[in-house]
Amino acid sequence: MAVLTAIDYRSHGTSRAAGADSAGDSESEEAMSESDIPQLPAPPRAKGPVNIVVMGVAGSGKTTIGMMLAGKLGYVYAEGDEFHTQSNRDKQASGLPLDDADRQPWLEAIRDWMRAENAVGHSTVVSCSALKRRYRDTLRENGARTVFAHVAPPEELNEERIAKRRGHFMNPDLLPNQYATLEELEEDELGFVVDNPGMPEEVFVETYARFANL
Repeated sequence: MAVLTAIDYRSHGTSRAAGADSAGDSESEEAMSESDIPQLPAPPRAKGPVNIVVMGVAGSGKTTIGMMLAGKLGYVYAEGDEFHTQSNRDKQASGLPLDDADRQPWLEAIRDWMRAENAVGHSTVVSCSALKRRYRDTLRENGARTVFAHVAPPEELNEERIAKRRGHFMNPDLLPNQYATLEELEEDELGFVVDNPGMPEEVFVETYARFANL
Protein backbone atom coordinates (compact mmCIF):
# COMPACT_ATOMS: atom_id res chain seq x y z
CA MET A 1 0.00 0.00 0.00
CA ALA A 2 3.03 2.31 -0.02
CA VAL A 3 1.98 3.78 -3.33
CA LEU A 4 -1.11 5.26 -1.68
CA THR A 5 0.58 7.03 1.23
CA ALA A 6 0.72 10.42 -0.52
CA ILE A 7 -3.07 10.68 -0.76
CA ASP A 8 -4.48 13.66 1.11
CA TYR A 9 -7.22 12.17 3.27
CA ARG A 10 -8.95 15.53 3.60
CA SER A 11 -10.77 14.41 0.45
CA HIS A 12 -14.48 13.64 0.43
CA GLY A 13 -15.32 10.08 1.42
CA THR A 14 -11.95 8.38 1.09
CA SER A 15 -12.74 6.05 3.96
CA ARG A 16 -14.56 3.64 1.64
CA ALA A 17 -13.04 4.59 -1.70
CA ALA A 18 -10.83 1.54 -2.01
CA GLY A 19 -13.67 -0.90 -2.55
CA ALA A 20 -16.14 1.29 -4.37
CA ASP A 21 -15.39 0.69 -8.01
CA SER A 22 -14.70 -2.82 -9.26
CA ALA A 23 -14.63 -6.36 -7.99
CA GLY A 24 -10.92 -6.68 -8.59
CA ASP A 25 -9.89 -3.39 -7.01
CA SER A 26 -9.50 -4.35 -3.36
CA GLU A 27 -7.57 -7.52 -4.14
CA SER A 28 -5.21 -5.78 -6.54
CA GLU A 29 -4.58 -2.91 -4.10
CA GLU A 30 -3.40 -5.36 -1.45
CA ALA A 31 -0.73 -6.56 -3.85
CA MET A 32 0.49 -3.10 -4.85
CA SER A 33 3.88 -1.82 -3.79
CA GLU A 34 6.38 0.73 -5.02
CA SER A 35 8.43 -2.11 -6.50
CA ASP A 36 5.57 -2.91 -8.88
CA ILE A 37 5.76 0.55 -10.46
CA PRO A 38 8.62 1.35 -12.88
CA GLN A 39 10.49 4.64 -12.83
CA LEU A 40 8.12 7.30 -14.16
CA PRO A 41 8.73 10.79 -15.52
CA ALA A 42 8.03 13.81 -13.37
CA PRO A 43 4.44 15.07 -13.61
CA PRO A 44 3.81 18.07 -15.86
CA ARG A 45 4.28 21.47 -14.27
CA ALA A 46 1.15 23.59 -14.00
CA LYS A 47 0.67 27.26 -13.18
CA GLY A 48 -2.27 26.46 -10.94
CA PRO A 49 -4.36 23.56 -9.63
CA VAL A 50 -5.20 20.70 -11.98
CA ASN A 51 -8.18 18.33 -11.80
CA ILE A 52 -8.07 14.77 -13.15
CA VAL A 53 -11.36 12.94 -13.64
CA VAL A 54 -10.83 9.19 -14.00
CA MET A 55 -13.93 8.21 -15.95
CA GLY A 56 -15.56 5.06 -17.29
CA VAL A 57 -18.38 2.62 -16.71
CA ALA A 58 -18.82 0.63 -13.52
CA GLY A 59 -16.18 -2.05 -12.98
CA SER A 60 -13.57 -0.36 -15.17
CA GLY A 61 -11.11 0.16 -12.31
CA LYS A 62 -11.59 3.93 -11.91
CA THR A 63 -11.16 3.86 -8.15
CA THR A 64 -7.92 1.88 -8.18
CA ILE A 65 -6.34 3.99 -10.91
CA GLY A 66 -7.60 7.23 -9.37
CA MET A 67 -6.11 6.40 -5.98
CA MET A 68 -2.80 5.40 -7.55
CA LEU A 69 -2.63 8.64 -9.55
CA ALA A 70 -3.43 10.72 -6.48
CA GLY A 71 -0.80 8.89 -4.48
CA LYS A 72 1.89 9.37 -7.11
CA LEU A 73 1.04 13.00 -7.86
CA GLY A 74 0.28 14.10 -4.30
CA TYR A 75 -3.19 15.31 -5.31
CA VAL A 76 -6.32 15.18 -3.14
CA TYR A 77 -8.52 12.21 -4.01
CA ALA A 78 -12.29 11.66 -3.91
CA GLU A 79 -14.50 8.75 -4.94
CA GLY A 80 -17.39 10.15 -6.98
CA ASP A 81 -19.87 7.59 -5.69
CA GLU A 82 -19.59 9.17 -2.24
CA PHE A 83 -21.34 12.30 -3.57
CA HIS A 84 -24.52 10.44 -4.55
CA THR A 85 -27.68 11.16 -2.60
CA GLN A 86 -29.35 8.31 -0.77
CA SER A 87 -32.20 8.43 -3.28
CA ASN A 88 -29.73 7.89 -6.12
CA ARG A 89 -28.19 4.96 -4.27
CA ASP A 90 -31.58 3.41 -3.60
CA LYS A 91 -32.64 3.83 -7.22
CA GLN A 92 -29.54 2.11 -8.57
CA ALA A 93 -29.77 -0.66 -5.97
CA SER A 94 -33.30 -1.41 -7.18
CA GLY A 95 -32.03 -1.84 -10.75
CA LEU A 96 -33.28 1.48 -12.12
CA PRO A 97 -30.78 3.62 -14.07
CA LEU A 98 -30.21 7.24 -13.12
CA ASP A 99 -31.43 9.87 -15.57
CA ASP A 100 -29.96 13.28 -16.31
CA ALA A 101 -32.05 14.94 -13.59
CA ASP A 102 -30.78 12.44 -11.01
CA ARG A 103 -27.18 12.93 -12.02
CA GLN A 104 -27.06 16.73 -12.28
CA PRO A 105 -26.96 17.54 -8.52
CA TRP A 106 -24.38 14.76 -8.09
CA LEU A 107 -22.15 16.22 -10.80
CA GLU A 108 -22.51 19.71 -9.37
CA ALA A 109 -21.48 18.43 -5.94
CA ILE A 110 -18.31 16.92 -7.40
CA ARG A 111 -17.61 20.11 -9.34
CA ASP A 112 -18.07 22.20 -6.20
CA TRP A 113 -15.70 19.93 -4.27
CA MET A 114 -13.04 20.42 -6.96
CA ARG A 115 -13.58 24.19 -6.82
CA ALA A 116 -13.19 24.23 -3.04
CA GLU A 117 -9.98 22.21 -3.15
CA ASN A 118 -8.59 24.33 -6.00
CA ALA A 119 -9.39 27.51 -4.06
CA VAL A 120 -6.90 26.50 -1.36
CA GLY A 121 -4.28 25.46 -3.92
CA HIS A 122 -4.93 21.73 -4.11
CA SER A 123 -5.00 19.70 -7.31
CA THR A 124 -7.47 16.82 -7.34
CA VAL A 125 -8.21 13.37 -8.69
CA VAL A 126 -11.79 12.11 -8.68
CA SER A 127 -13.23 8.82 -9.91
CA CYS A 128 -16.50 9.53 -11.70
CA SER A 129 -18.29 7.75 -14.54
CA ALA A 130 -18.76 11.04 -16.46
CA LEU A 131 -20.54 9.10 -19.18
CA LYS A 132 -21.99 11.94 -21.27
CA ARG A 133 -20.44 15.04 -22.79
CA ARG A 134 -22.90 17.23 -20.89
CA TYR A 135 -21.86 15.60 -17.61
CA ARG A 136 -18.22 16.33 -18.36
CA ASP A 137 -19.15 19.91 -19.27
CA THR A 138 -20.60 20.34 -15.77
CA LEU A 139 -17.46 18.93 -14.16
CA ARG A 140 -15.30 21.26 -16.25
CA GLU A 141 -17.04 24.31 -14.77
CA ASN A 142 -14.54 24.47 -11.92
CA GLY A 143 -12.22 27.23 -13.12
CA ALA A 144 -9.11 25.05 -13.41
CA ARG A 145 -7.47 22.81 -16.00
CA THR A 146 -9.43 19.55 -16.07
CA VAL A 147 -8.23 16.34 -17.70
CA PHE A 148 -10.40 13.28 -18.35
CA ALA A 149 -8.71 9.88 -18.23
CA HIS A 150 -11.13 7.31 -19.66
CA VAL A 151 -10.28 3.86 -18.29
CA ALA A 152 -11.86 1.50 -20.82
CA PRO A 153 -10.92 -2.19 -20.53
CA PRO A 154 -12.71 -4.71 -22.77
CA GLU A 155 -16.42 -5.03 -22.08
CA GLU A 156 -16.08 -8.74 -21.27
CA LEU A 157 -13.59 -7.94 -18.52
CA ASN A 158 -15.91 -5.32 -17.03
CA GLU A 159 -18.74 -7.84 -17.03
CA GLU A 160 -16.61 -10.37 -15.15
CA ARG A 161 -15.54 -7.80 -12.58
CA ILE A 162 -18.96 -6.41 -11.86
CA ALA A 163 -20.48 -9.90 -11.58
CA LYS A 164 -18.03 -10.62 -8.74
CA ARG A 165 -18.38 -7.25 -7.03
CA ARG A 166 -19.82 -7.25 -3.52
CA GLY A 167 -20.91 -4.45 -1.21
CA HIS A 168 -21.63 -1.77 -3.82
CA PHE A 169 -25.04 -0.15 -4.08
CA MET A 170 -25.27 -0.29 -7.90
CA ASN A 171 -27.15 -3.25 -9.34
CA PRO A 172 -24.83 -5.14 -11.76
CA ASP A 173 -27.70 -5.36 -14.26
CA LEU A 174 -27.22 -1.63 -14.93
CA LEU A 175 -23.90 -2.13 -16.73
CA PRO A 176 -25.49 -2.43 -20.23
CA ASN A 177 -27.31 0.85 -19.60
CA GLN A 178 -24.02 2.53 -18.72
CA TYR A 179 -22.49 1.37 -22.00
CA ALA A 180 -25.55 2.63 -23.88
CA THR A 181 -25.25 6.01 -22.13
CA LEU A 182 -21.49 6.39 -22.64
CA GLU A 183 -20.36 9.12 -25.04
CA GLU A 184 -16.71 8.93 -26.01
CA LEU A 185 -14.41 11.89 -25.43
CA GLU A 186 -14.60 14.38 -28.29
CA GLU A 187 -11.65 16.02 -30.02
CA ASP A 188 -12.08 19.32 -28.19
CA GLU A 189 -12.06 17.66 -24.76
CA LEU A 190 -8.75 17.53 -22.88
CA GLY A 191 -8.22 13.87 -22.13
CA PHE A 192 -7.35 10.42 -23.39
CA VAL A 193 -8.51 6.78 -23.41
CA VAL A 194 -6.62 3.91 -21.78
CA ASP A 195 -7.96 0.57 -23.01
CA ASN A 196 -5.21 -1.57 -21.47
CA PRO A 197 -6.70 -4.88 -20.19
CA GLY A 198 -3.70 -5.59 -17.96
CA MET A 199 -3.13 -5.49 -14.23
CA PRO A 200 -3.83 -2.25 -12.33
CA GLU A 201 -0.12 -1.42 -12.21
CA GLU A 202 0.08 -1.57 -16.01
CA VAL A 203 -3.05 0.53 -16.46
CA PHE A 204 -1.73 3.07 -13.95
CA VAL A 205 1.64 3.37 -15.69
CA GLU A 206 -0.03 4.03 -19.05
CA THR A 207 -2.50 6.50 -17.54
CA TYR A 208 0.23 8.38 -15.70
CA ALA A 209 2.44 8.53 -18.79
CA ARG A 210 -0.39 9.84 -20.93
CA PHE A 211 -1.13 12.55 -18.36
CA ALA A 212 2.54 13.48 -18.02
CA ASN A 213 2.83 13.91 -21.79
CA LEU A 214 -0.21 16.15 -22.27
